[in-house]
Amino acid sequence: MDVLLDLLNSGPLVNGEEQDMLGDPADGRRWARERGGDGSLAELALLREARDALRDVVRGQSSPAVLSPLLEGVHQIPEITSNGLQWTVKTAPHARLAVEVVLAWAATEQRLPGRLRPCANAECRLFLLDRSRANRARWCSMAVCGNREKARRHYERTR
Repeated sequence: MDVLLDLLNSGPLVNGEEQDMLGDPADGRRWARERGGDGSLAELALLREARDALRDVVRGQSSPAVLSPLLEGVHQIPEITSNGLQWTVKTAPHARLAVEVVLAWAATEQRLPGRLRPCANAECRLFLLDRSRANRARWCSMAVCGNREKARRHYERTR
């Protein structure tokens, strides 16, 4: 699930401008390799495609069907091990990381439905996975976005 949030949050707004961690080939290669990818240009293109599609799906702007092209030609092979049943994903090497992210999204939606969502701060493009018992988290970071929103509301009340 960490790689899912990492990918969704790989294009944060900094001073009003999107900083694409996958846009520059050297930065993108480093980002992908740190998460088990190969860092090839083909992999980075698929990761950007997966990120954009997943953002739209999580925001409710697109149907999950937009993720289907990312899963074409992917197979899961069952294997019995000493630890029980294990599934191995078979796909092209450059597509493996993007496929893992889509599968992580599907698993999150199944186990924690409705808990993956965008930050409630309109000036933030990050996403959060709400792990709270009450399922009421609204901000990617209470220290940053939550504090800004509370300060903004306080200023409006006292004005």
